[in-house]
Amino acid sequence: MPITLPKWKLPVLVALLVLCSVLVTSSFESMDSRSKLELTLPKLDSLHQYLAYDQPRLAFINATLIDGTGRPTRFQQTILVEHGHFKASGDSDSIQVPKGFLQVDLEGKTIIPGIVGAHNHLHMPGFAFIGDVASTLHLACGVTTIQTCGAASPLKELALAKRIAQGIQLGPDIINSGPYFTGPGGSTAMVIPRNAGHIEDTMKHWIDKGARWFKVYRHTRPEDLQTIIETAHKYDCKVSGHFCSVTFEEAIGMGIDGIEHGLKSASDFRTDKKPGLCGGARTYMDELAIDGPEVRRLQQMMIDSAVFLTSTLSITETRVPQRSFADERTRKAMSPYLLQEYTNRRLRLDEDLKKFKEEKRFQRVMAFDAQFFEMGGLLASGVDPGRHNLPGFGDQRNYEIFLEAGLKTEEAIQVMTSNGARVLGLDHIGTIEIGKRADFVILDGILSDDACVIKRAETVFKAGIGYDSARLLETTDGKVGLAD
Repeated sequence: MPITLPKWKLPVLVALLVLCSVLVTSSFESMDSRSKLELTLPKLDSLHQYLAYDQPRLAFINATLIDGTGRPTRFQQTILVEHGHFKASGDSDSIQVPKGFLQVDLEGKTIIPGIVGAHNHLHMPGFAFIGDVASTLHLACGVTTIQTCGAASPLKELALAKRIAQGIQLGPDIINSGPYFTGPGGSTAMVIPRNAGHIEDTMKHWIDKGARWFKVYRHTRPEDLQTIIETAHKYDCKVSGHFCSVTFEEAIGMGIDGIEHGLKSASDFRTDKKPGLCGGARTYMDELAIDGPEVRRLQQMMIDSAVFLTSTLSITETRVPQRSFADERTRKAMSPYLLQEYTNRRLRLDEDLKKFKEEKRFQRVMAFDAQFFEMGGLLASGVDPGRHNLPGFGDQRNYEIFLEAGLKTEEAIQVMTSNGARVLGLDHIGTIEIGKRADFVILDGILSDDACVIKRAETVFKAGIGYDSARLLETTDGKVGLAD
């Protein structure tokens, strides 16, 4: 039987409910900081075994610091972290550690910001979704935020991002993208637009589900690209492209946000290329002067139009016979199938060790990226996983290649951290500065002395919670390349 109230009592009841709501909210806001911090911890008990630090107040002393801004490396530094944010940073002899902070001596170790991957798919060729193992690898290697840059399984990727945000799975923050767009002659696994209405309907569908980025692929028609860019910007989303049918100059003129892969996707320099079609000779890869006026003019056009460039050198390197080798930890993470594929590919590459065409091309791809950065362009990086270039490991390898390309230690870290955050529009991460979220990595060694230290992630912090890298990596043995 329904309960009825006299009319005069209804307003009183509503007022009481409002008052209770205010009191509950006030109670939550006045919670001690320790209780607030617990809300950010992994929700499942099974995940707590990977925690290295979950204290609300941490003081890291005697650290070598590369803060992601591009400023010179600083030594003997103290970094204070409180409730998931950076509270202070400076010389250890000038900062007094307050009471209540757990002190951690990092003599002989380096702190860098969490890596921000701007081209970090959750799939690989032949595997439409590797998100579960990829998210673990990323976090273990110091990658705390990724943009997927094209989704092969967008629903699975959105669900994974939600689980990570809810604390029921470990991994980096995921900025989701929608499915790829291409054009006639492109992969049928991607969206091949029928008309402008089809593009708009498809994009709106994925935007409503949480996608904020879209990637166009090689066969995309110019008229479709224009519609994709206009639709994305209408909903405050962004578009980047791996181009062929459309030139960089054409894409810049349409308002593209970013360009992927650099020189190898620059069809501007192809000979016998027909407008709007993916074709023409790629002799420019062997002949074009990277420091010549043609390239510089195109790069300056990108810079003037605020178009970023994402470098994916670690995947490009896997095509070079003299460089295409998987290290021990990579082989350990690969499934038997993927390991056999690598072994077979390596046998084929061994036959070409005396040929240096791909090596010379790779040097030019490196030079293109480095020159863009030196000219003042916004250069970010990503792993673009494939072959034996695995999530996380490939991000770390990018650092070593950047040094080879001529970037300084601090510049390479800037590209991989704060530049990635700028590309993604995330001003709360990317550098180690007071007030920013405490996403950072403790490396075992002095990075400015030894480039290999980038591979020695010891503890990875996300929002002030530290995860044991070695324990995370143990769970990925033989997992990359298993069937979905």
